Amino acid sequence: MTKLESADEALNRVNPFSKPSELRITDMRVAEIVGAPFASALVKIYTNQGLIGLGEVRDGASATYALMLKSRLLGENPCDIDRLFRRIKQFGGHGRQGGGVSAVEIALWDLAGKAYGVPIYQMLGGRFRDKVRMYCDTDAEQPSGTATGKRLKERMDLGFTFLKMDLGLMQIADLPGAVVAPAGTLEGLRSHSAQGRTHTPEERRRRNTAYDAQNVRHPFTGLHFTDKGLDYLEQYICEVRDIIGSDIPLAIDHVGHISLQNGIRLANRIEKYVPAWLEDVIPWQYTEQYRQLQAATSVPICTGEDIYLKESFEPLLRAGISIIHPDLLTSGGILETKKIGDMAQEFGVAMAIHMAESPIAAMAAAHVAVATENFMALEYHSADVPWWDDIVTGLPRPLLKNGFIEVSDKPGLGIDDVVDEVIVQHLQPGVAGIWQPTDHWDHEYSWDRTWS
Repeated sequence: MTKLESADEALNRVNPFSKPSELRITDMRVAEIVGAPFASALVKIYTNQGLIGLGEVRDGASATYALMLKSRLLGENPCDIDRLFRRIKQFGGHGRQGGGVSAVEIALWDLAGKAYGVPIYQMLGGRFRDKVRMYCDTDAEQPSGTATGKRLKERMDLGFTFLKMDLGLMQIADLPGAVVAPAGTLEGLRSHSAQGRTHTPEERRRRNTAYDAQNVRHPFTGLHFTDKGLDYLEQYICEVRDIIGSDIPLAIDHVGHISLQNGIRLANRIEKYVPAWLEDVIPWQYTEQYRQLQAATSVPICTGEDIYLKESFEPLLRAGISIIHPDLLTSGGILETKKIGDMAQEFGVAMAIHMAESPIAAMAAAHVAVATENFMALEYHSADVPWWDDIVTGLPRPLLKNGFIEVSDKPGLGIDDVVDEVIVQHLQPGVAGIWQPTDHWDHEYSWDRTWS
């Protein structure tokens, strides 16, 4: 900038299609998809200058969590990210309830980056790395560790250098003598709720029955592994290691709704196979139990995908947990997750990032990973979804190369747009169309102040 050039003139050079100081939010719309790998809602925030910001509501959550925020954003400058986040963050919550606030926050960052012509990671302070290591999550529906090991080896052949698999209750639930369970408990956990819109009384009954069964917290289920069950699980991971070798990190997930004591027993059984971490053994709220669990094993203990906002992570960090595992679509979005990672670093704790959605969520997480020093690995759950890359344009194809995402210097998330033709082929059941008008949310209002 020359001495004769004003600040406004400099801003005018930032983006020929945008004047950031005059940017205003005019609309919000959604597209609800399924199969990438789960159900989620893509979000577009529109502006008066033609720029569109992309966000995403977390897998399994309702688009309503985002749409209810629309009236609180209309007419605002999306570049005022922190101010707007503080306005809406009281409408988020733990688990999927954080999905709306987080989706909006990500879309605001995308708009700010596009308006100023810079990538999001640069606005977070710049790079610690050029590419982001992805860990490949793989279910363990195969009947043996050998079969699952072969699937994981195929992931390694694709270039992945970090893996995760399931190991726990549901692999032995049908094995006689493997699980002590009150009558009917396992049947309830096996049930699946009706997906998407429910129309019939039977669909509603099944959904509510599944919800009730799966909403019982771990200490209250009365489920216990027997020695026979633990023998099977130990043999399973032994067979996996025989196939994939001992060098590659292998994290463990989906232990099941079991107690602290059973988590300790399982952790001690599998220590010799050096898991990268053992994830979500008990609900994250039970901080003291996490302290006991980590103290009882050398296996790194990990949790965090269902935690909303930074302050809820601090008790777990003080309890001595080894790895935090936020999901940007629950935690509060991009800046909040960056703050979470930086706080964890002060405790000497690494941050992995949970992610099981589309490339929109993946790129939001990748920008945080690039800009956070204690980052370890970012989840990739779509190795078996051939159309995952097709959802968006503007990114390299394939987006993942040899198990990494390279983050470019393109503005915002780095995504040009979503591909409507792909989305309409994968709509959630009962959804009639995409990007439909949401005018009925324009005037939603309440006296939102939480203090007198």
